[in-house]
Amino acid sequence: MVKLTLEIAKQLLSIAEQKARHMGLSCDIAIVDEGANLIAFHRMDNARIADIEVSQGKAWTSVALQMPTNQIAQIALPGGDAYGINTTNQGRITILGGGIPFVIEGKIVGGIGVSGGTSLQDIEVANTAVQALISLQEVGDEGIVYGLIGSNDFLK
Repeated sequence: MVKLTLEIAKQLLSIAEQKARHMGLSCDIAIVDEGANLIAFHRMDNARIADIEVSQGKAWTSVALQMPTNQIAQIALPGGDAYGINTTNQGRITILGGGIPFVIEGKIVGGIGVSGGTSLQDIEVANTAVQALISLQEVGDEGIVYGLIGSNDFLK
């Protein structure tokens, strides 16, 4: 199983940044471990300062609640099963799309939070890193050494 190390996190940040750049976005990107602790963070040039906390909140929320933040946003609407959830945990729960847990073999190993575009754009950027981590799992840890995660294949 892939362990989310700083080295892997930095490469996932790079992939997400490349995708954001490809989409014409300036994003803040955060990666957390399985305990929702920040491992790595990157603020692209011209990314909004306010999105630093938002991206970290998305990553934290995706791991803490064990689901993508866009799903939480849906159930947090008025009348939804989780209406008001964003007021819990000292307001730390972030109900904007762009936070996705990293799941390997059914176990959450971390998460990513992206903020800088629309929720759909943030989800697209985050999914690029998720797919890269899944590909790494499929070929084993050695793939990272040989440049698998540096590939432009994830930008399509």
